[in-house]
Amino acid sequence: MTAIPTLDTERMSLRPMSADDWGPYSALMLSERARYMGGPFSVRAAWGMFCADHAQWALFGAGALMLEERETGVCLGQVGINSGPLFPEQEIGWLVFPEAEGRGYAFEAASALLDWAKNVRRLNTLVSYVDPQNERSCRLAERLGATLDGTAPRPDPTDLVYRHFA
Repeated sequence: MTAIPTLDTERMSLRPMSADDWGPYSALMLSERARYMGGPFSVRAAWGMFCADHAQWALFGAGALMLEERETGVCLGQVGINSGPLFPEQEIGWLVFPEAEGRGYAFEAASALLDWAKNVRRLNTLVSYVDPQNERSCRLAERLGATLDGTAPRPDPTDLVYRHFA
């Protein structure tokens, strides 16, 4: 089993999930802001996703980390590597809570996790599945250096697939 890392960036600690993260996570997943991820979700579905984000560390050696601002200790969102039967390939995804949006936290966190995936886990490629209407995530994937892969399998046929590394 891979130990869940804590990754430090300039402004954040990317840390293992805790039960205290459920409140802000569920608020996002039950809201209209989750529309680009297939939501809004029911409490039951959001809880299943929350638990799966954590369980993937034991099952696949990668999973989700919460973004915690080091200066304040406030949880800002999540970045993670998703695996398993719902994902044709390992996927890096991100979400930020409303109060953290537009301040570069997702880029900083995803950059750190991509670096860890490449240099520690030695992953050759990751993808990001992005709703084509989610312009901010499309721009973020491109800023991270990912390129569109029109031939990659996808869990939702309408998603864009951005490929990292390959």
